[in-house]
Amino acid sequence: MTQHVAPPLVLIPESAPFNADQRSWLSGYFAALLGPAVEGATALGPGEAPSTGPKLADNDDAPWHDPSMPINDRMAIAKDRSEPQKLMAAMAQQDCGQCGYNCADYANAIFLKSEERLNLCQPGGKETLRMLKKLDEEFGASGGAASAPKAEAGDAPKKEPELGPLGFCRENPVEATFLSRTRLNAPGGEKETWHIEIDLRDTPITYEAGDSLGLFPANAPALVDAVIAELGTRPERMIAGKTLRDRLLTEYSLGAAPDNLYQLLSLLTSGAARKKAQALAAGEDPDGDAQHLDVLGALHKFPGARPDAEVFLEALDELQPRLYSISSSPKMDEGRVSLTVDAVRYNHRSRLRLGVASTHLGERLPEQTKVRIYLQKAHGFGLPADAGKDVIMCGPGTGVAPFRSFLRERAATKAPGRNWLFYGHQRQATDFFYKDELNGLKDDKVLTRLSLAWSRDGTEKTYVQDRMRENGAELWKWLEGGAHFYVCGDAKRMAKDVERAIIDVAAQFGGKNPDEAVAYLAALKKSGRYQADVY
Repeated sequence: MTQHVAPPLVLIPESAPFNADQRSWLSGYFAALLGPAVEGATALGPGEAPSTGPKLADNDDAPWHDPSMPINDRMAIAKDRSEPQKLMAAMAQQDCGQCGYNCADYANAIFLKSEERLNLCQPGGKETLRMLKKLDEEFGASGGAASAPKAEAGDAPKKEPELGPLGFCRENPVEATFLSRTRLNAPGGEKETWHIEIDLRDTPITYEAGDSLGLFPANAPALVDAVIAELGTRPERMIAGKTLRDRLLTEYSLGAAPDNLYQLLSLLTSGAARKKAQALAAGEDPDGDAQHLDVLGALHKFPGARPDAEVFLEALDELQPRLYSISSSPKMDEGRVSLTVDAVRYNHRSRLRLGVASTHLGERLPEQTKVRIYLQKAHGFGLPADAGKDVIMCGPGTGVAPFRSFLRERAATKAPGRNWLFYGHQRQATDFFYKDELNGLKDDKVLTRLSLAWSRDGTEKTYVQDRMRENGAELWKWLEGGAHFYVCGDAKRMAKDVERAIIDVAAQFGGKNPDEAVAYLAALKKSGRYQADVY
């Protein structure tokens, strides 16, 4: 009797970024890997159930897909899942697009060897990178599906991945003109926040409300010069056709010191210093200062270790682009794009530390000069297709950026749906971003409700989630009437507090028990009526 065995099935989400050739290769590869184990087996006939091979990661089947969940908890949930799903669990779970994928697609690309870079998850940082390296080594050592078949002699050379359309991916950016910066904080404010304008007229970029803009920054010249001085070398040293200084300005990250740098420094030291460098390379924190050590700080910590400049560059990470939520509307702000950017600047151990892209935009980039940018399309974050739907937006601080875009878009299109914005910051007198514009939109009946929260103006701190609870009865009416809810801001704290507030509102004003209230939020998410742009 001939046994019928199903061909292996790999579940590839429709969103997965694989072309026809890659899908064809996948089919053949997994068929060879997981094919019939019984000699003489044949394919199943129509209607016969197939067996299932390794399952690729999918956002809809990921109980760990929560940016507030610690990585160890995510890995524990995924421990019995497939290799691609374990890789996904190591990601930061923000679907921010900064890596050029969403979390599931980045994991699948690594698993399928179409993406070799393991350090693209910026929110995950070293934590994610170390876990990805560990998993990659485990999968390779076990001969699992993550190890692509080796090419035989005479095979065609491996093709490089095709670039996306010009201006629409991080691998293929365009140059645009930086137009202006305007300080949004009033005098006396503790923050430094800028409204940034960039000209798109000479670029192919077109965008929609909810999209983000990727920007390639440059390191601060003073920091680059300090690193070169610490190395004891010359800034004009030529390396692969460019000076050391030019390479450090635009190509290499001088932020958190990478494990490879500590590994290099360990080879140039001895004794206790070598043990510390090795511990840091392994992710340990022997002196309790690892989270504050940037590249210059690492060199200061090991003053006797001074590698050759070329070897030093090989130990550094690539300088990654930064993503910012777009705060303009393509219909109201034709030919330009705006961003809302907090300049990061603080002191640590007598050293001024600067955010790379934020201070590049906020102080170093001269107006009317070029900046490299690309568009990152939103992953499930945009206005409802039905313009008559009500919209509730919650965005404190720079989280107001996409909602300024939404409101300007709704004004330009004369959308009949109502709009409610929850906005907050530290102090009303200094930190009410776009105050005149928002009040104008309210006067024009575009902004139906504006609920404000100021954390430093009273004796007790008030946040946007507090305003949600205070307005719970009306908020529930909007939600029950079909309103879409949006949140933008901090993924680990604020966004979770906002979710908790929705659950509380559903319980108090919707009469739901705790389990039903949690299920109500889950249903909003599943239907696309709750969307988040978090970082």
